[in-house]
Amino acid sequence: MTAKHEPPLSMIGLGIAAVVGLVHLATAGRYDFFRNELYFIVCGRHPAFGYVDQPPLVPLIAALTQVGGLHVWLLRLPAAAAAVALVPVTIAVARLLGANAMAAAFAGIGAGFAPALMALTATLGTSTFEPLAWTTVTYFVTRALVNGDRRAWLFAGISAGIASEAKYGIAIWCIALAIGLACTSGGGVFRLRAVWAAAGIAALIALPSLVWQQLHGWPFWEVIRNDAPGNLTGSPLTFEIDQILAMNAVLAPLWLTGVIAPFVVARLRAARPLSAAFVVATIIVIAAHGKNYYLLGAYPTMFAVGAVACQSLALWLKALWLGAAILNSLAALPLVLPVLPPARLAALLANAPLRPRPQEIAAIGAPLTQVFSDEFGWRTLEARVAGLYAQLPPAERARTALFAANYGEAAAIDVFGARDGLPPAISPQNQYYLWGARGYDGSVVIAVGGDAQRWTRWCASSTVFPFANSPYAMPYERDRPIVVCRGLPVALPVAWPHLRRYGILSRRS
Repeated sequence: MTAKHEPPLSMIGLGIAAVVGLVHLATAGRYDFFRNELYFIVCGRHPAFGYVDQPPLVPLIAALTQVGGLHVWLLRLPAAAAAVALVPVTIAVARLLGANAMAAAFAGIGAGFAPALMALTATLGTSTFEPLAWTTVTYFVTRALVNGDRRAWLFAGISAGIASEAKYGIAIWCIALAIGLACTSGGGVFRLRAVWAAAGIAALIALPSLVWQQLHGWPFWEVIRNDAPGNLTGSPLTFEIDQILAMNAVLAPLWLTGVIAPFVVARLRAARPLSAAFVVATIIVIAAHGKNYYLLGAYPTMFAVGAVACQSLALWLKALWLGAAILNSLAALPLVLPVLPPARLAALLANAPLRPRPQEIAAIGAPLTQVFSDEFGWRTLEARVAGLYAQLPPAERARTALFAANYGEAAAIDVFGARDGLPPAISPQNQYYLWGARGYDGSVVIAVGGDAQRWTRWCASSTVFPFANSPYAMPYERDRPIVVCRGLPVALPVAWPHLRRYGILSRRS
């Protein structure tokens, strides 16, 4: 096959990337910290090769952005950079496959402005870098296939290894690519030493986090098992409908063409492994009862393939199609980026004929979208805990444990409580469980977000304080009393091994 060298990024591509960046940067700080962002900051302040529910890279990035103080906008700067970088990488894949400048730009617009992809990069999370990571691996694999560049296999392995330190989900795409290559090339690529060297490099980079998981009994898999029943993946048909709507329904013909065309159009033969990998990845996510966003990293690749297949369409038709897609993304913008005040967004969602379906049981009843509702109420919660803590006699404060029902509440206390002199919180959920009871004996406990009646039964004496959180917060974070408990019947260090809870976010303690 004749080698192809993709030209430099055109001014159109640069313009698309610039607009993507400006949109993200303009909205990055409008709401507050997301639940997981607070948790990542705390985890990153306890550097390790791994954590119960994620690899180390994202927590370390989160903590580094907050070294000079708490800044939501600065925390989300890496996420905005990932959104910007996805555009040229997607364009590069399209150009390798033979797209002209306009077709490649179409792929870049899909990657930059598909609502679900914008949502992933609206906050800093383990999924934030998945579209960029998956598409980068695709680029190097495609370069190896199209140009015969064996060094590209090594760069694919490096990219996959680094991605594994952000989220283990890269394994889905690597497995899918391997099956796609095996099914469409007769397994010939697996006779190349460079392919196996790439796999070895990826495994070597991933090894520290995997060893950490092994040493701690593979807690990540327990999180996945416990969370899966709460995922509202639905039937395969429901899953696909959700994907079409989330990725911009007007763009659905583009990525669907990317799935089908390589098996029909001879000039797209080189893309067959990519399209087959997309199908395999879809099957894996549905079979594993994964959340709807677990597959989003594969769509920029299909945008690139579909753009090549559609580039011979009439100019007027492509312009009309592109205009409709942009309008649809603009209409969805308030659902994925914080462009509206929360009151207006709540009113919009209450009257919307087609409200986004929650992705997990815990999100049912959220006044805003799940992500947006999880950005409200954390400072109010910490302030209420700090007020109760300050009212305790000094002798009691020294032995008072701040017990949070979940990692979001615990992280809010830790991140915002430093200025109020609060001690580190404890929680039985996820990484907080491994940090233990921190030496507290349970003689005095401020219980946050738990079942007040249960704490009252356990404690020798207790006082229940009402707490009304932000009306925009998640349902299980509103109107949950805080209990000051004295005299637990069993010391916290003794009870701790029986309190472990990996996953299951909304359950009350």
